[in-house]
Amino acid sequence: MQFAAERSAQTNATSKDCANRLNDGGLVQAAKNGHSTAFATLSDQYKEQLFRAAHRITRAREDAEDAVQDSLLRAFVHMGDFEGRSNFGTWLTSITVNSALMILRKKRASPEIAIGCNNDFGIGSLCYEIADHAPSPESCYAQSEKERILRTAIRRLRPNLQVVAQIQLEGRSMRETAEALGISLSAAKGRLFHAKKALRRSLNPRRPA
Repeated sequence: MQFAAERSAQTNATSKDCANRLNDGGLVQAAKNGHSTAFATLSDQYKEQLFRAAHRITRAREDAEDAVQDSLLRAFVHMGDFEGRSNFGTWLTSITVNSALMILRKKRASPEIAIGCNNDFGIGSLCYEIADHAPSPESCYAQSEKERILRTAIRRLRPNLQVVAQIQLEGRSMRETAEALGISLSAAKGRLFHAKKALRRSLNPRRPA
């Protein structure tokens, strides 16, 4: 009985997913043809899902909202780039995760340290100065070049592999990656395995993956 119930639930979920894909297909095509109303409908349909994905990464409501807004703008501008190789929701999620990670990188790029100081009224308060722990220009260039090459290779991956690689590149754990994407830990590990395999082929074409 339990097996039958699980089988029925899986069938219903599959049928629902197929229906959503069919519905999305018409809206996506209309959006690609420049119909802003169709894109607005898609945005409303996925906005809550995108917010959850962004919030799992930023841990801050305001940053998550900014990430969603930025990702929807990017998606609207680049609708022509969506080739339909993956689910539209997966494509949107990968853009949102990338926007959320960019927000985190910007914050990390300008760390602040608290120091004591006096204000104009002579009362002790906290002031903030930018911490200067910058490495040499040569090492900065070498590191940035490596990251540029890697990020370029990651952007060539399928969206579901791309988003896993992007999160892992930020030093997140596999459990955090799975939670950010709303998938199981084993599924996240499987996607990362295929992402690494594809990246090895891309970065070292003469070596076996």
